[in-house]
Amino acid sequence: MLVLQRYLTRFIGNRSKKGFEFTLMVVGESGLGKSTLVNSLFLTDLYSDKAIPSAEERINKTVDIERSSVDIEECGVKLRLTVVDTPGFGDQLNGLNSWQPIVKYVDDQFNQYYRDESGLNRKNIIDNRIHCCLYFISPYGHGLRPIDVQFMKALHKKVNIVPVIAKADCLTKTEVKILKSKIIDEIEEHDITIYQFPEGESDDEEFKQQNLELKGSIPFAVIGSNTTIDVNGKKVRGRLYPWGITEVENPAHCDFGMLRNMLIRTHMQDLKEVTGDVHYENYRLQCIKSDNATPVKRTGRMKRESVIIEENNEKDRMLLEKEEELKKMQEMLKKMQAQMDQQNQNQNRSTTGIV
Repeated sequence: MLVLQRYLTRFIGNRSKKGFEFTLMVVGESGLGKSTLVNSLFLTDLYSDKAIPSAEERINKTVDIERSSVDIEECGVKLRLTVVDTPGFGDQLNGLNSWQPIVKYVDDQFNQYYRDESGLNRKNIIDNRIHCCLYFISPYGHGLRPIDVQFMKALHKKVNIVPVIAKADCLTKTEVKILKSKIIDEIEEHDITIYQFPEGESDDEEFKQQNLELKGSIPFAVIGSNTTIDVNGKKVRGRLYPWGITEVENPAHCDFGMLRNMLIRTHMQDLKEVTGDVHYENYRLQCIKSDNATPVKRTGRMKRESVIIEENNEKDRMLLEKEEELKKMQEMLKKMQAQMDQQNQNQNRSTTGIV
């Protein structure tokens, strides 16, 4: 319950009325069930009109970038979800530099946000930055392929990478455990940085325990299915095989539930914060250095000094505005915490009175 309150506390306010944006990128070779998993995660059909290319078309196919958006509501919070798919990645015989269109797309979103942030109408900026990248790893290999390593090394400083093992029902529990260990060892060996779960607050034991479980489950072994199956009189989503049934949301069968809770309920805001505070700030710093390296056209000493003064004034004004926004957010959170504490005290008093 503390985890849910912690999550909702971050979202309650005026912004929750208009909703929030979250952009998820899915990357992996064809046939790993990316579309099925996304539809399963968000209980929607984002790919109803998607055409499946033939084997001949895949040979010469290049990497495309496709965006799909849907409005969903979770815990009373409206969310505008955008899924960025990358069909064609990993399908070519020669996969050299096949990740470059994806890197360019991520940089383009940073660049657009940087330009909007530097403009006059900064209050209505549309955030299309990639907040999380689900990278699908084939269950048929013995770890990471060279293209997996190269892709993650090219993107790990730009986006939050969350690796997942696709079609985990192809493996036994022992095989899943071995493959997870192998992938983690190779990620560390190649100095790849994946999404790091935040440390829980000292008094939030539930959140700390949940983070430990999530860290121990990386990479998530997932199964996707939009088919409903009857199991002992109960309707569940899963896959029916001659030897039995795999249930998508059964934690004994796969990590689907953990992944969904992480993305939607517990860590969505942290993924957005890391994107803005770490990845985007790194890009922004590079842009500032590049702008400073560009010579300013001067017509005299006064002209040069005027340009410097205007730039400093603009930066000071932006810093002051950000400080004011932070103060308002902190005051709002204090009021909300006080209200929650008061409600808990009233509930405890009423419970004591009943007893």
